[in-house]
Amino acid sequence: MGERRGAAVRAAAAVVLGAGACYCLWRLAAGGRRGPRAAAGTAPGPPSDNSTPVSTHTMDADALQKLIHLLQVTDDPLIQEQALITLSNSAAFSVNQDIIRNLDGLSVIGGMLSDCIPKVKEKALNALNNLSMNIKNQEEIQVYITQVCRSVESASLNSDLQLAGLRLLTNMSVTSDYHHKMINSIPCFLHLLSEGTERTQVPSLLLLFDTCINRDILLRALVFATNLKKNMRIEDGTGIQDQYSEDSIFFTLCRDSTPFAQKLASLLHHPDTEVKEQVVRILTQ
Repeated sequence: MGERRGAAVRAAAAVVLGAGACYCLWRLAAGGRRGPRAAAGTAPGPPSDNSTPVSTHTMDADALQKLIHLLQVTDDPLIQEQALITLSNSAAFSVNQDIIRNLDGLSVIGGMLSDCIPKVKEKALNALNNLSMNIKNQEEIQVYITQVCRSVESASLNSDLQLAGLRLLTNMSVTSDYHHKMINSIPCFLHLLSEGTERTQVPSLLLLFDTCINRDILLRALVFATNLKKNMRIEDGTGIQDQYSEDSIFFTLCRDSTPFAQKLASLLHHPDTEVKEQVVRILTQ
């Protein structure tokens, strides 16, 4: 009986995941035909802005519900990984971020953080990371912050699992609403800044400065960069960023020749006036 049930689960998984893979391939092909990325909220990307138009090229609620159910009924780590990857990719669409939340998908994915298999836990963190680009989703994801902090502390230094946790904490730190949940992990973060590699020290920070990011999150990230650059000036108007190494956050956000400068240049064409004004403040400091 158990073998038949396992076979049925694997068969269902093959159908659902196969459909998800075809969807992802179709999305890439369709994206290539459409040409350049459209404005925020109208094309695939990590943002969420419920007030903006949403692309019609999305997985429907039924397919997403099947993926979420699959996570609940299977113990196969390979199936779990693939389901989480598909859910993570689907969260590139803002409408799917809302659908997954409404289907109670956040709690199901969050439950995978207790899995003892690092790869499964990593894929769950990646999915929550993409889903956290939605303010309403953050309100539910915040209950896992303490658990994520513990995972970051216990994971191997510079491991993919540790990086996945740091990416999620980075997104959840854009507002000050949940900083108090991370206070006890500050010693760990300081250790990572000292001992970690460059990608560990600044995980996915530059991804926040993109036209596809939710406007409120983007503005907070820009204000952070503005304040950082302003405070790196001394009284005579000269910069002090030469004191910092190339793998520091100061170097990343305050050098005119870094990828961050390219991000700012593209944001000058952002449709939101306040975003453009904040970019100009950074460029003219």
